[in-house]
Amino acid sequence: MKVYVFDLMPYDRVFDEFKADRFLPYPLPGKYFDPEIGARTYEQHLAVWREMDALGYDGVGLNEHHTTPHGSDNAPNMMIAAAAQITKRLKFLVLGYLVPMYNPLRLAEEIAMADCMSRGRVIAGLARGTPREYRVFNVPMADSRAMADEAAEIIFKAWTEETFSHQGKFWTYDNVGAWPRPYQQPHPPIWVPFSGSKDTLEWAAQRNFPGVIGHFKEDLTDDIAGYYARALAKHGHRITPQHLCLFTDAWVADDKQAALREYGPNYLYFQQILWHHGTVRVQSKASTEGYFSSAAFDYIRPQNRQAAALDREKIRLTEMKDVEAKVMSGELAFGSAKEVTERLIYLAERAGSDSILLNMNLGALPNDAFMEQIRRFGREVLPKLQAHTVTRVPAAEQVPA
Repeated sequence: MKVYVFDLMPYDRVFDEFKADRFLPYPLPGKYFDPEIGARTYEQHLAVWREMDALGYDGVGLNEHHTTPHGSDNAPNMMIAAAAQITKRLKFLVLGYLVPMYNPLRLAEEIAMADCMSRGRVIAGLARGTPREYRVFNVPMADSRAMADEAAEIIFKAWTEETFSHQGKFWTYDNVGAWPRPYQQPHPPIWVPFSGSKDTLEWAAQRNFPGVIGHFKEDLTDDIAGYYARALAKHGHRITPQHLCLFTDAWVADDKQAALREYGPNYLYFQQILWHHGTVRVQSKASTEGYFSSAAFDYIRPQNRQAAALDREKIRLTEMKDVEAKVMSGELAFGSAKEVTERLIYLAERAGSDSILLNMNLGALPNDAFMEQIRRFGREVLPKLQAHTVTRVPAAEQVPA
Protein backbone atom coordinates (compact mmCIF):
# COMPACT_ATOMS: atom_id res chain seq x y z
CA MET A 1 0.00 0.00 0.00
CA LYS A 2 1.00 3.58 -0.61
CA VAL A 3 0.64 5.83 2.43
CA TYR A 4 0.07 9.59 2.21
CA VAL A 5 -0.54 12.05 5.05
CA PHE A 6 -2.99 14.85 4.37
CA ASP A 7 -1.83 18.23 5.64
CA LEU A 8 -4.51 20.93 5.71
CA MET A 9 -1.88 23.36 7.05
CA PRO A 10 -4.21 25.11 9.50
CA TYR A 11 -3.09 28.49 10.80
CA ASP A 12 -1.11 27.80 13.98
CA ARG A 13 -3.55 29.26 16.47
CA VAL A 14 -6.67 27.89 18.15
CA PHE A 15 -9.39 30.57 18.22
CA ASP A 16 -10.71 29.88 21.71
CA GLU A 17 -12.85 33.02 21.65
CA PHE A 18 -15.18 31.44 19.07
CA LYS A 19 -15.62 28.05 20.71
CA ALA A 20 -18.69 28.95 22.76
CA ASP A 21 -20.76 29.73 19.67
CA ARG A 22 -19.05 27.10 17.52
CA PHE A 23 -18.90 29.68 14.79
CA LEU A 24 -15.88 31.36 13.24
CA PRO A 25 -17.03 34.69 11.72
CA TYR A 26 -16.93 34.98 7.95
CA PRO A 27 -15.19 36.91 6.63
CA LEU A 28 -12.54 36.73 9.35
CA PRO A 29 -11.03 40.25 9.46
CA GLY A 30 -7.33 40.73 8.82
CA LYS A 31 -6.73 41.85 12.41
CA TYR A 32 -6.85 38.18 13.43
CA PHE A 33 -3.86 37.34 11.24
CA ASP A 34 -0.47 37.54 12.92
CA PRO A 35 2.34 37.55 10.30
CA GLU A 36 4.71 35.84 12.73
CA ILE A 37 2.25 32.99 13.24
CA GLY A 38 1.72 32.82 9.47
CA ALA A 39 5.45 32.53 8.81
CA ARG A 40 5.81 29.93 11.56
CA THR A 41 2.94 27.88 10.13
CA TYR A 42 4.65 27.43 6.76
CA GLU A 43 8.07 26.75 8.31
CA GLN A 44 6.68 24.10 10.64
CA HIS A 45 4.80 22.20 7.98
CA LEU A 46 7.76 22.17 5.62
CA ALA A 47 9.86 20.73 8.46
CA VAL A 48 7.30 17.95 8.95
CA TRP A 49 7.34 17.15 5.23
CA ARG A 50 11.13 16.87 5.30
CA GLU A 51 10.81 14.40 8.18
CA MET A 52 8.15 12.43 6.27
CA ASP A 53 10.55 12.15 3.35
CA ALA A 54 13.30 10.80 5.63
CA LEU A 55 10.91 8.28 7.23
CA GLY A 56 9.76 6.85 3.89
CA TYR A 57 6.17 8.05 3.58
CA ASP A 58 4.99 7.87 -0.01
CA GLY A 59 3.65 11.40 -0.12
CA VAL A 60 1.98 14.37 1.46
CA GLY A 61 -1.55 15.39 0.54
CA LEU A 62 -2.22 19.11 0.26
CA ASN A 63 -5.11 21.16 -0.97
CA GLU A 64 -6.19 24.67 -1.75
CA HIS A 65 -8.45 26.90 0.30
CA HIS A 66 -8.94 30.64 0.46
CA THR A 67 -9.73 33.30 3.10
CA THR A 68 -9.77 30.87 6.02
CA PRO A 69 -7.51 29.67 8.87
CA HIS A 70 -8.98 26.23 8.22
CA GLY A 71 -6.16 25.78 5.67
CA SER A 72 -3.27 28.16 4.97
CA ASP A 73 -2.32 26.68 1.60
CA ASN A 74 -3.73 29.21 -0.85
CA ALA A 75 -1.18 28.25 -3.53
CA PRO A 76 -0.18 24.56 -3.56
CA ASN A 77 2.51 25.03 -6.20
CA MET A 78 4.36 27.49 -3.97
CA MET A 79 4.52 24.88 -1.22
CA ILE A 80 5.65 22.22 -3.68
CA ALA A 81 8.40 24.50 -5.00
CA ALA A 82 9.69 25.08 -1.47
CA ALA A 83 9.34 21.44 -0.37
CA ALA A 84 11.02 20.11 -3.52
CA GLN A 85 14.25 21.75 -2.38
CA ILE A 86 14.36 19.93 0.98
CA THR A 87 12.97 16.49 0.03
CA LYS A 88 14.15 13.76 -2.34
CA ARG A 89 11.34 11.28 -2.98
CA LEU A 90 8.17 12.51 -1.24
CA LYS A 91 5.30 12.92 -3.69
CA PHE A 92 2.92 15.87 -3.59
CA LEU A 93 -0.72 14.81 -3.89
CA VAL A 94 -2.75 17.97 -4.52
CA LEU A 95 -6.46 17.56 -3.70
CA GLY A 96 -7.05 19.65 -5.40
CA TYR A 97 -6.38 22.57 -7.64
CA LEU A 98 -9.63 24.58 -7.79
CA VAL A 99 -9.68 24.79 -11.56
CA PRO A 100 -12.70 27.13 -12.04
CA MET A 101 -10.83 29.79 -10.02
CA TYR A 102 -7.86 29.94 -12.42
CA ASN A 103 -6.86 30.97 -15.87
CA PRO A 104 -6.36 27.34 -16.96
CA LEU A 105 -3.31 28.03 -19.15
CA ARG A 106 -1.56 29.65 -16.20
CA LEU A 107 -2.48 26.69 -13.98
CA ALA A 108 -1.10 24.27 -16.58
CA GLU A 109 2.16 26.24 -16.64
CA GLU A 110 2.44 26.39 -12.85
CA ILE A 111 1.79 22.66 -12.38
CA ALA A 112 4.36 21.90 -15.08
CA MET A 113 6.86 24.16 -13.34
CA ALA A 114 6.25 22.47 -9.97
CA ASP A 115 6.60 19.07 -11.63
CA CYS A 116 9.94 20.08 -13.13
CA MET A 117 11.19 21.57 -9.86
CA SER A 118 10.33 18.34 -8.02
CA ARG A 119 11.58 16.11 -10.87
CA GLY A 120 8.23 14.47 -11.40
CA ARG A 121 6.73 14.20 -7.92
CA VAL A 122 3.40 16.00 -8.51
CA ILE A 123 0.07 14.15 -8.47
CA ALA A 124 -2.41 16.69 -9.77
CA GLY A 125 -5.91 16.54 -8.36
CA LEU A 126 -8.49 18.58 -10.24
CA ALA A 127 -11.36 19.83 -8.08
CA ARG A 128 -14.22 22.32 -8.13
CA GLY A 129 -13.89 23.61 -4.57
CA THR A 130 -16.43 24.40 -1.87
CA PRO A 131 -19.21 27.02 -1.94
CA ARG A 132 -16.96 29.34 0.08
CA GLU A 133 -14.47 29.63 -2.78
CA TYR A 134 -17.22 30.50 -5.25
CA ARG A 135 -18.32 33.32 -2.99
CA VAL A 136 -14.73 34.55 -2.60
CA PHE A 137 -14.04 34.70 -6.33
CA ASN A 138 -17.58 35.67 -7.36
CA VAL A 139 -17.87 32.66 -9.65
CA PRO A 140 -21.44 31.38 -10.20
CA MET A 141 -21.82 27.89 -8.75
CA ALA A 142 -24.08 27.00 -11.67
CA ASP A 143 -21.05 27.37 -13.98
CA SER A 144 -18.75 25.22 -11.86
CA ARG A 145 -19.09 21.95 -13.78
CA ALA A 146 -18.86 23.53 -17.23
CA MET A 147 -15.89 25.66 -16.17
CA ALA A 148 -14.09 22.69 -14.63
CA ASP A 149 -14.62 20.59 -17.76
CA GLU A 150 -13.43 23.32 -20.11
CA ALA A 151 -10.46 24.20 -17.90
CA ALA A 152 -9.36 20.55 -17.79
CA GLU A 153 -9.57 20.34 -21.59
CA ILE A 154 -7.31 23.40 -21.89
CA ILE A 155 -4.83 22.08 -19.32
CA PHE A 156 -4.46 18.76 -21.17
CA LYS A 157 -4.04 20.56 -24.49
CA ALA A 158 -1.33 22.75 -23.00
CA TRP A 159 0.51 19.71 -21.64
CA THR A 160 0.24 17.39 -24.61
CA GLU A 161 -0.01 19.39 -27.86
CA GLU A 162 2.91 21.10 -29.61
CA THR A 163 0.77 24.19 -29.98
CA PHE A 164 -2.92 24.60 -29.37
CA SER A 165 -5.86 26.89 -29.92
CA HIS A 166 -9.11 26.88 -28.03
CA GLN A 167 -12.36 28.75 -28.35
CA GLY A 168 -14.84 27.94 -25.61
CA LYS A 169 -17.55 29.43 -23.48
CA PHE A 170 -15.21 30.78 -20.79
CA TRP A 171 -11.71 30.97 -22.30
CA THR A 172 -10.15 31.55 -25.72
CA TYR A 173 -6.52 30.99 -26.82
CA ASP A 174 -4.99 31.31 -30.25
CA ASN A 175 -1.88 29.38 -31.35
CA VAL A 176 -0.21 28.89 -27.96
CA GLY A 177 2.86 26.76 -27.28
CA ALA A 178 2.88 26.18 -23.52
CA TRP A 179 6.20 26.32 -21.65
CA PRO A 180 7.42 24.75 -19.45
CA ARG A 181 6.18 21.22 -20.10
CA PRO A 182 5.64 18.73 -17.27
CA TYR A 183 8.59 16.61 -16.16
CA GLN A 184 6.31 13.55 -16.22
CA GLN A 185 5.14 12.68 -19.71
CA PRO A 186 2.61 13.12 -21.09
CA HIS A 187 1.57 14.81 -17.82
CA PRO A 188 1.45 14.22 -14.05
CA PRO A 189 -0.98 11.58 -12.76
CA ILE A 190 -4.49 12.99 -12.31
CA TRP A 191 -6.47 11.99 -9.23
CA VAL A 192 -10.02 13.17 -8.59
CA PRO A 193 -11.56 13.76 -5.13
CA PHE A 194 -14.88 11.90 -4.90
CA SER A 195 -17.62 13.58 -2.87
CA GLY A 196 -20.22 11.16 -4.24
CA SER A 197 -21.59 13.23 -7.12
CA LYS A 198 -22.15 10.92 -10.08
CA ASP A 199 -21.14 13.69 -12.48
CA THR A 200 -17.65 13.62 -10.94
CA LEU A 201 -17.53 9.81 -10.91
CA GLU A 202 -18.48 9.64 -14.58
CA TRP A 203 -15.99 12.38 -15.54
CA ALA A 204 -13.16 10.49 -13.85
CA ALA A 205 -14.25 7.12 -15.22
CA GLN A 206 -14.41 8.34 -18.80
CA ARG A 207 -10.75 9.36 -18.54
CA ASN A 208 -9.68 6.37 -16.40
CA PHE A 209 -8.53 8.69 -13.61
CA PRO A 210 -8.16 7.30 -10.07
CA GLY A 211 -10.25 8.76 -7.29
CA VAL A 212 -9.84 9.60 -3.61
CA ILE A 213 -12.84 8.29 -1.71
CA GLY A 214 -13.74 9.49 1.78
CA HIS A 215 -14.21 7.11 4.69
CA PHE A 216 -18.00 7.16 4.62
CA LYS A 217 -20.19 4.57 6.28
CA GLU A 218 -19.33 1.28 4.61
CA ASP A 219 -22.58 0.88 2.66
CA LEU A 220 -22.17 4.37 1.20
CA THR A 221 -18.59 3.61 0.20
CA ASP A 222 -19.95 0.51 -1.57
CA ASP A 223 -22.47 2.65 -3.46
CA ILE A 224 -19.82 5.13 -4.63
CA ALA A 225 -17.17 2.55 -5.53
CA GLY A 226 -19.75 0.37 -7.27
CA TYR A 227 -21.07 3.23 -9.39
CA TYR A 228 -17.52 4.29 -10.30
CA ALA A 229 -16.71 0.72 -11.30
CA ARG A 230 -19.76 0.57 -13.56
CA ALA A 231 -18.87 3.90 -15.11
CA LEU A 232 -15.32 2.70 -15.77
CA ALA A 233 -16.65 -0.48 -17.38
CA LYS A 234 -18.94 1.58 -19.62
CA HIS A 235 -15.83 3.28 -21.01
CA GLY A 236 -13.84 0.09 -21.45
CA HIS A 237 -11.87 0.17 -18.19
CA ARG A 238 -11.85 -2.26 -15.29
CA ILE A 239 -11.48 -1.01 -11.74
CA THR A 240 -8.47 -2.10 -9.69
CA PRO A 241 -7.29 -1.20 -6.17
CA GLN A 242 -4.95 1.31 -7.85
CA HIS A 243 -8.05 3.27 -8.92
CA LEU A 244 -8.97 4.14 -5.33
CA CYS A 245 -7.28 5.97 -2.48
CA LEU A 246 -9.09 5.83 0.86
CA PHE A 247 -9.17 9.09 2.84
CA THR A 248 -9.56 8.51 6.59
CA ASP A 249 -8.25 9.43 10.05
CA ALA A 250 -5.60 7.90 12.29
CA TRP A 251 -3.78 8.55 15.57
CA VAL A 252 -1.26 6.26 17.26
CA ALA A 253 -0.98 6.33 21.05
CA ASP A 254 -0.53 3.81 23.85
CA ASP A 255 -4.23 2.95 23.66
CA LYS A 256 -7.60 4.42 22.62
CA GLN A 257 -8.01 6.50 25.76
CA ALA A 258 -4.56 8.02 25.34
CA ALA A 259 -5.37 8.84 21.72
CA LEU A 260 -8.54 10.62 22.83
CA ARG A 261 -6.62 12.66 25.40
CA GLU A 262 -3.84 13.59 22.98
CA TYR A 263 -5.80 14.27 19.81
CA GLY A 264 -9.49 14.36 20.72
CA PRO A 265 -9.71 18.12 21.58
CA ASN A 266 -8.12 19.13 18.26
CA TYR A 267 -10.29 16.71 16.29
CA LEU A 268 -13.36 18.13 18.05
CA TYR A 269 -12.31 21.75 17.39
CA PHE A 270 -12.06 20.91 13.70
CA GLN A 271 -15.47 19.21 13.63
CA GLN A 272 -17.26 21.95 15.57
CA ILE A 273 -15.68 25.07 14.09
CA LEU A 274 -12.82 25.04 11.61
CA TRP A 275 -14.19 22.73 8.93
CA HIS A 276 -17.28 24.84 8.35
CA HIS A 277 -15.72 28.29 8.14
CA GLY A 278 -17.41 30.31 5.42
CA THR A 279 -19.33 27.27 4.19
CA VAL A 280 -21.96 26.26 6.72
CA ARG A 281 -24.39 29.06 5.82
CA VAL A 282 -24.02 28.72 2.06
CA GLN A 283 -23.95 24.91 1.82
CA SER A 284 -27.69 24.77 1.15
CA LYS A 285 -27.20 26.94 -1.94
CA ALA A 286 -25.08 24.25 -3.59
CA SER A 287 -28.18 22.51 -4.94
CA THR A 288 -30.40 25.52 -5.55
CA GLU A 289 -27.64 27.43 -7.37
CA GLY A 290 -26.57 24.54 -9.57
CA TYR A 291 -23.39 23.24 -7.94
CA PHE A 292 -24.96 19.78 -7.84
CA SER A 293 -27.44 18.52 -10.41
CA SER A 294 -30.78 17.31 -9.10
CA ALA A 295 -29.81 13.74 -9.99
CA ALA A 296 -26.26 13.88 -8.61
CA PHE A 297 -26.93 11.38 -5.82
CA ASP A 298 -29.89 9.41 -7.15
CA TYR A 299 -27.79 6.25 -7.60
CA ILE A 300 -27.16 6.07 -3.84
CA ARG A 301 -29.46 3.71 -2.00
CA PRO A 302 -32.13 5.62 -0.02
CA GLN A 303 -30.83 4.42 3.35
CA ASN A 304 -27.41 5.94 2.57
CA ARG A 305 -28.44 9.34 1.21
CA GLN A 306 -28.48 11.11 4.55
CA ALA A 307 -24.85 10.12 5.14
CA ALA A 308 -23.96 11.48 1.69
CA ALA A 309 -25.59 14.84 2.37
CA LEU A 310 -22.80 16.16 4.65
CA ASP A 311 -25.06 17.98 7.10
CA ARG A 312 -22.67 20.63 8.44
CA GLU A 313 -25.14 21.91 11.04
CA LYS A 314 -25.38 18.42 12.48
CA ILE A 315 -21.60 17.94 12.39
CA ARG A 316 -21.15 21.20 14.35
CA LEU A 317 -23.13 19.59 17.20
CA THR A 318 -20.49 16.88 17.66
CA GLU A 319 -19.46 16.41 21.31
CA MET A 320 -16.49 14.62 22.85
CA LYS A 321 -18.74 11.68 23.74
CA ASP A 322 -19.48 11.30 20.01
CA VAL A 323 -15.76 11.29 19.21
CA GLU A 324 -15.20 8.71 21.94
CA ALA A 325 -17.96 6.52 20.49
CA LYS A 326 -16.35 6.70 17.04
CA VAL A 327 -13.00 5.69 18.52
CA MET A 328 -14.34 2.84 20.62
CA SER A 329 -16.36 1.44 17.70
CA GLY A 330 -13.33 1.57 15.40
CA GLU A 331 -14.89 4.12 13.06
CA LEU A 332 -11.87 6.30 13.86
CA ALA A 333 -8.55 4.44 13.71
CA PHE A 334 -7.21 5.79 17.00
CA GLY A 335 -5.35 3.61 19.46
CA SER A 336 -2.28 1.44 19.82
CA ALA A 337 -0.03 0.80 16.83
CA LYS A 338 -1.46 -2.70 16.53
CA GLU A 339 -5.06 -1.43 16.63
CA VAL A 340 -4.40 1.35 14.11
CA THR A 341 -2.54 -0.98 11.72
CA GLU A 342 -5.27 -3.61 11.80
CA ARG A 343 -8.05 -1.07 11.42
CA LEU A 344 -6.45 0.74 8.47
CA ILE A 345 -5.77 -2.52 6.67
CA TYR A 346 -9.38 -3.58 7.26
CA LEU A 347 -10.71 -0.27 5.92
CA ALA A 348 -8.45 -0.38 2.87
CA GLU A 349 -9.48 -3.96 2.10
CA ARG A 350 -13.14 -3.10 2.61
CA ALA A 351 -12.91 -0.12 0.25
CA GLY A 352 -10.70 -1.95 -2.25
CA SER A 353 -8.00 0.72 -2.07
CA ASP A 354 -4.26 0.11 -2.35
CA SER A 355 -3.49 3.70 -1.31
CA ILE A 356 -4.48 5.47 1.87
CA LEU A 357 -4.55 9.18 2.74
CA LEU A 358 -4.57 10.00 6.44
CA ASN A 359 -5.71 12.95 8.52
CA MET A 360 -3.33 13.23 11.49
CA ASN A 361 -3.18 16.96 12.27
CA LEU A 362 -6.70 18.37 12.40
CA GLY A 363 -7.70 21.33 14.52
CA ALA A 364 -4.52 23.44 14.60
CA LEU A 365 -2.66 20.59 16.30
CA PRO A 366 0.56 21.89 17.93
CA ASN A 367 3.50 21.28 15.63
CA ASP A 368 5.52 19.28 18.13
CA ALA A 369 2.58 16.87 18.55
CA PHE A 370 2.21 16.55 14.76
CA MET A 371 5.93 15.88 14.34
CA GLU A 372 5.94 13.27 17.09
CA GLN A 373 2.90 11.55 15.59
CA ILE A 374 4.56 11.44 12.17
CA ARG A 375 7.61 9.80 13.77
CA ARG A 376 5.65 7.33 15.87
CA PHE A 377 3.35 6.31 13.02
CA GLY A 378 6.39 6.10 10.75
CA ARG A 379 8.16 3.71 13.12
CA GLU A 380 5.27 1.56 14.32
CA VAL A 381 2.63 1.48 11.56
CA LEU A 382 3.98 2.72 8.21
CA PRO A 383 6.21 -0.31 7.40
CA LYS A 384 3.34 -2.74 8.02
CA LEU A 385 0.96 -0.81 5.76
CA GLN A 386 3.54 -0.52 3.00
CA ALA A 387 4.15 -4.28 3.21
CA HIS A 388 0.45 -4.98 2.62
CA THR A 389 -1.17 -5.20 -0.81
CA VAL A 390 -4.88 -4.84 -1.53
CA THR A 391 -5.85 -7.04 -4.47
CA ARG A 392 -9.61 -6.62 -4.95
CA VAL A 393 -12.43 -4.07 -4.93
CA PRO A 394 -15.30 -5.86 -3.16
CA ALA A 395 -18.03 -3.41 -4.23
CA ALA A 396 -17.17 -3.92 -7.89
CA GLU A 397 -17.09 -7.68 -8.10
CA GLN A 398 -20.53 -7.88 -9.68
CA VAL A 399 -19.61 -5.44 -12.46
CA PRO A 400 -19.34 -7.25 -15.84
CA ALA A 401 -15.86 -7.53 -17.36
